[in-house]
Amino acid sequence: MNSTVVVALVFLVVMPLIAIIAVVSLIMNLRKKKDLQRQISEIQQRFSGVLDVEAEIARVQQGLSSANGELSTLRSSYNEKKAIFDALSAQVAIFDEKLAFAEMGVYSPHFDFTDSETYKTSILDNREKQKRLIANKNAVICTTEWKVDGSAAKGQTMTNRNIRLTLRAFNNECDASIANVRWNNANAMEKRIQTAKEQIDKLNASNSIFVTNEFLKLKLNELYLTHEYREKLKEEREQRAEAARAAREEQKFLRDMERAEEEEDRYRRLLEKAKAEASNAVGEKLGLFNQKIEMLEKELSEAHAKVERAQAMAEKTRSGYVYVISNVGSFGEKVVKIGLTRRLDPSDRIRELGDASVPFLFDVHAIIYSDNAPTLERALHTEFDSARINLQNYRKEFFRVSVDDVEQALARLAPGAAFFKDVEAQEYRETLARRNAALIAVDQQVEASFPATI
Repeated sequence: MNSTVVVALVFLVVMPLIAIIAVVSLIMNLRKKKDLQRQISEIQQRFSGVLDVEAEIARVQQGLSSANGELSTLRSSYNEKKAIFDALSAQVAIFDEKLAFAEMGVYSPHFDFTDSETYKTSILDNREKQKRLIANKNAVICTTEWKVDGSAAKGQTMTNRNIRLTLRAFNNECDASIANVRWNNANAMEKRIQTAKEQIDKLNASNSIFVTNEFLKLKLNELYLTHEYREKLKEEREQRAEAARAAREEQKFLRDMERAEEEEDRYRRLLEKAKAEASNAVGEKLGLFNQKIEMLEKELSEAHAKVERAQAMAEKTRSGYVYVISNVGSFGEKVVKIGLTRRLDPSDRIRELGDASVPFLFDVHAIIYSDNAPTLERALHTEFDSARINLQNYRKEFFRVSVDDVEQALARLAPGAAFFKDVEAQEYRETLARRNAALIAVDQQVEASFPATI
């Protein structure tokens, strides 16, 4: 076998093997490639969201910028609406008559006149000043000379009409405030007048028309004068009522004393006459005269006792004053004291009760004079015996009942007795106002208010 044949045989044997190896190798490479492609696909799918880092950052930043813009717009809108809400809330508070007294502060007197007539004169003088200010066109002013259709005269006519409307609006607000002012809303009415000027000036800003500060001051002074005038009238009425009551009682005691003295004098004359006649009598007549003398001496003694009782009312055993008082600040609602005093001025006793033993003065609902004061007092105590606060010490005359209940009982037990149902508790309510003002100074935000910003 020659070399050519050998080579051919080798070729025939080796080539298929090489081909097989090549095919196997190709298949394995294809499998590896496919496996690698699958792994690459899985990795790409798994991290597809962060493959393009710059694109992701740009997208996030764009979203953040958009959110910041919306938040800024929301904050701006909130602040505008919060300002409107606060302004409206303040205005509603001023006009709300049901607002707690403590929220309105404490009124400080602006004048110190000694009598109501001086206040009345000052009010009239104040109104004359207002009239002069209006007549001189210094109550409401226009700072611009307007022209209408190129005419200054028409512009002045328009301005005069607007000034009259402004005066009418401002005067109406002031008149309403002054008419309704009381001790518990004086500060609110003051704010109402000031707010009226601010609002009217704001509405008239485009017309350059304004209420002058001088006119505002006169209106506020009229408010102060009117309020203090009414308070002074109330004080003077109380003084006159007390003086009249004292005068009536004094006249009553004088009449009683005169009648008692006349009766004593009559019995004295009768006794002297009986003794003179007895000095000339004998026998049976003398015995009759002695009996008559004994009877007259007894009646004279009784008449003399009446004189002594009439001379000093404070020393009488039965006459006196039954009083009904309350003190909301000290004892709370629906608690009254029903007591008795024999002092010539029962108010002294009530003031004494409110001086040192309790933090606030008492409100007086009734002071009733009675010739049999202990009986009236005992009847009232019996009426409300089940409502006694102190069941151990009956000298503590406090009862847990309403003022209405006491009024109904007095209507039966003492018909015609004057009764006052109002519970002003002025000192107590003004104290609450001061305490509330102090709290507001520490924290201006009330619990239910909105946040200042978001």
